[in-house]
Amino acid sequence: MRFLSRRLVMPNDLNFAGSLFGGRILEWIDEEAYIFAACQLEAKSLVTKHIGAISFETSAYQGDVVEFGLGVKKVGRTSLALTCVVRNKQTKQNICVADDIVFVHIDPATRKPEAHGKTKAELESIKIETPE
Repeated sequence: MRFLSRRLVMPNDLNFAGSLFGGRILEWIDEEAYIFAACQLEAKSLVTKHIGAISFETSAYQGDVVEFGLGVKKVGRTSLALTCVVRNKQTKQNICVADDIVFVHIDPATRKPEAHGKTKAELESIKIETPE
């Protein structure tokens, strides 16, 4: 699992109880997973098809920095399934795990599924540049 991006929990991200709103974290997961999938497949024409099991494990609070770990779970002919772990940057405690996030590559004109042309072996061999 590669932890590639981070976000700061701000006041407008909080629910009535003062912790990170579940809807906000799901929005972030969808966005981060799309960016990861688009970079892996070198394609922009992707749509979220499915998000499977979501497990909230601990809370995040204002001022916490959360980081997103993403990994390829399965590669189909037109699809890519990912797993995302969101954790507290400082404590390394998992905040949320979203499993089986499926993106489908589509033809931008017809909006129909289209083969992306990548294999799991190709995707696993991609080196991701990380800031020093």
